[in-house]
Amino acid sequence: MRHSGGILSFTALLWVAFSPLVLPAESDPEFRRLAADYIDRMPALSPIGATMMGDHRFDGKLDRIDAEGRAQRLAFIEEFLRRLEAIDTARLSRELQIDAALLRHDLKRSRWHLEVFQDWAWNPLIYTGKAGGAIYGLTARKFAPLPERLNNAASRLEQIPVFLEQVRKVLQPRRTPRVHAETAVKQNSGVPSIIDNMIVPAMDVLSPSDRLQLDQAIKMARDAVVSHGEWLETELLPQAKGEFRIGKKLFDEKLAFALFTPLSRDEVKRRAESEFRKTREEMYDISVRLYRKQYPLTVFPDNPGEAYRQAVIRAALEIVYQDRLQRGEIPELARRQVDEATEFVQKEDLMTVPDDPLEIILMPKFRRGVSVAYCDSPGPLDRGLKTFYAVSPIPEDWTETQVDSFLREYNVWSMHDLTMHEAVPGHFLQLAHSNRYPSLLRALLSSGTFIEGWAVYSERMMVDAGYLGGDDRMRLINLKWYLRGITNALMDQAIHVDGMNREEAMRLMVEGGFQEEREAAGKWTRAQLTSAQLSTYFVGTQEHWDLRRQVEEAWQEDFDLKRYHDKVMSFGSPPVQFVKALMLDLPIPR
Repeated sequence: MRHSGGILSFTALLWVAFSPLVLPAESDPEFRRLAADYIDRMPALSPIGATMMGDHRFDGKLDRIDAEGRAQRLAFIEEFLRRLEAIDTARLSRELQIDAALLRHDLKRSRWHLEVFQDWAWNPLIYTGKAGGAIYGLTARKFAPLPERLNNAASRLEQIPVFLEQVRKVLQPRRTPRVHAETAVKQNSGVPSIIDNMIVPAMDVLSPSDRLQLDQAIKMARDAVVSHGEWLETELLPQAKGEFRIGKKLFDEKLAFALFTPLSRDEVKRRAESEFRKTREEMYDISVRLYRKQYPLTVFPDNPGEAYRQAVIRAALEIVYQDRLQRGEIPELARRQVDEATEFVQKEDLMTVPDDPLEIILMPKFRRGVSVAYCDSPGPLDRGLKTFYAVSPIPEDWTETQVDSFLREYNVWSMHDLTMHEAVPGHFLQLAHSNRYPSLLRALLSSGTFIEGWAVYSERMMVDAGYLGGDDRMRLINLKWYLRGITNALMDQAIHVDGMNREEAMRLMVEGGFQEEREAAGKWTRAQLTSAQLSTYFVGTQEHWDLRRQVEEAWQEDFDLKRYHDKVMSFGSPPVQFVKALMLDLPIPR
């Protein structure tokens, strides 16, 4: 187990040493001291999060989630807000003005979650994620010798019983939405699955005494997880009466924190409705071309009605769905597609490709039930370690009809789009660049809207550049995926603010967005489990395309895609409005 030592940790010294080398402005030294102190002290408030970010001083500890732990976090937030307000941020250098704005925004967001949103009291998924992540974070990457990581895992496993006991005291069943309780029941067995798959096979490297300690810790953790599962099923689930819709006031506040954008909820809706119509029109035009390739004598009306357009798009999608996968082929296909996409990016000179390792894995059980895939990049202090492109396996209890629906949705062409989004040139490539930005503080405060927006932008950018020979099947699927992001944004606020029900949401996704039933059903669950996050894809995409158009106009004949992409990715992952200010030499938003 590693321990914190000294006033200024090695982590904080790294930030001071490798922050951007610019001529210091008047307030820079004071802010750098504050930032270094924040980076040094913040990880202790969440040892699990510290492991994920690459600070391994607390690898043998678990988060404290009781009232005293929340009070400590709140006191920390208030202290740093006071200290930040005492600094004249207008006198900071431009780069540090951005870091100060990000820190202030994140501190206020954290305070809002603790005091107003209070999801710590009603969302059990926070704790299933922490319990699984506590062990997964120690075993997934080789940041330290295996015996050291296993000994820290033993320490954390010994604390699992107390941690889960705290969870049962903190959670308020009558405030818990049923869908959250149901998902927590499914995710609870995540810790034993990590033990079985990632710890037990590696135990031979330990000394006899350390192995005995780990054996005993495993038994304690298994028993605690079983007891907790019984509580989830017999106590939490029957009493879960909370409303999953968070309502207009909370949604608007949470959306503002999530997006950190000048766009209002009404503007997001207006843009999404406009893009919804435009995208479906473009899908119809491509569908006509695809249909004519198979039936060249078909005559199409000049002014087709909406039902006719719907039928033609569905017919064209059926052509695409003929390129199907078998149940277990997705991980291997993803590996091949990563290589194809990487080769294309390099051949077309679209952006710099860092030489970082990437591994395609099956999604750990404790993370399933929210999304089909995700990109898990190393923390900013674990630069150069593996990134995981995780794909969820098809559930064993699905019927043949459900499996067929899933494999139609995730056909070969859709998997290309998914791989572009999650890996190259999407999350994996962008975050590899982001982790090279020297400000550790900015890396810790990255914008999900920038990150998700880049991933969706990069899908369309690849298709426009001629990926896979400019095949209309790829373009049609790419538009279908973009339409998914649009419906995500529409549905996000419609559900939580306007009261949209399941039937209405399914109609929007299946009929409006051409999604298969399994995909739409999964997204309905996700929309209940989350709020504001589903809007980040569309808003981020809009901001990235807006930025590119503005830079193209400013650079004119000097515009070059590789130069542009490398520049956009060179600033870390702050909200797009700050990237715009840096690229076009505009005032830093305040």
